[in-house]
Formats: sequence, structure tokens, C-alpha cells
Amino acid sequence: MNPHENTHPSFRLFRRYSLLFAVLAILPLGGCATNKSALSVKETSSPELLSANQIDPAMRERILHAVGQDAQERSLRDELKQHPDNVDAAIRLTNALVAQKRPHDALQVVDSILLAAPGNLRALNAKGVILDIEGRHDAAQVLYRQALETEPGNEMVHHNFNLSRALAGKSEPRTVTRSR
Repeated sequence: MNPHENTHPSFRLFRRYSLLFAVLAILPLGGCATNKSALSVKETSSPELLSANQIDPAMRERILHAVGQDAQERSLRDELKQHPDNVDAAIRLTNALVAQKRPHDALQVVDSILLAAPGNLRALNAKGVILDIEGRHDAAQVLYRQALETEPGNEMVHHNFNLSRALAGKSEPRTVTRSR
């Protein structure tokens, strides 16, 4: 054994991957040296590209999740184009955008549904939640009050209103009464 050679398992693994990387980096360049004037259009079947047991399950899950989110978003946006007053689709799209940490896009969706269905309790509540997420608690509370004027007994809006007040440092819960 060579005394300068490291036999630690991680070093051997590193050397193996380095060699593999070098081979994979050279292979595409070999095709550039040929005199072929046309590219091959032959399809390679999926199993030939990479067998299923070589794909990291966590990576597969992340890819499927990302592709699924994209497809879901497109589907909901298409539904809203056809039916701009579809509050259910707007709320589902808003929830998906907030989950993706895209509150600005979610606000645009809620604003468009509020144009199509002004004063809708669920849309007002959703916009309030997004504003709270952005730290705009005073603006959120205005929307919760507006929603509670429409439906004073709505527990979800009461809960969000009180949570917003607590986040803003106004800790005492408040009951909003209907204005006359």
C-alpha cells in the first residue's frame, strides 16, 4: 500500500466520484470532435437514462411536489379566468401561493376576487390573513372589522381579528359589534 494514499472510506468515495465526474465531463466533449453534421434525434427510454433505484426518493418527492404545485396553480388560474367570481378556486390558489411564500401574488388573487365578489367574507378574511403575514396588522384589522359587520358571529374571523391584534401588540381580545 502506498503510504501517501488515504484509505479513509469517505476519501475513497470522494476519489470514486471525482473519477466519475471527470469521465462524465469528458464524454460530451468527445461528441464535439466528430464530423457529424446532424444531431441524433433517437429517444432514450427512461430506464436507460436512469434506473428507478438510482433516484433519491426525497429528490423524487420534491420534484413531484414542485411539478404538482405548478400544475395546480395553472389549473386554478385557468378556472379563475373562466369564472372570476369563483371564491373557492381563489381561496385554494391563495392558500397555495402563501404556502409557497408568495404573499404578493396571493394578494393579487384576493384583490381580483374582491373585485368580482365585493365584500365576500372569505375573501376579506383571506386578505386579512395575508396582510397579517406581511406584518400589516392595522390594514388586516380593517378587513376583519368589515367582514364582521357582514357576519358578526363568525368565529374564524373573530379568531383572526384577535390574533391580528395580539400580533400588533394590542393583546386584549375585542368583540366587534355591528355598526348601525
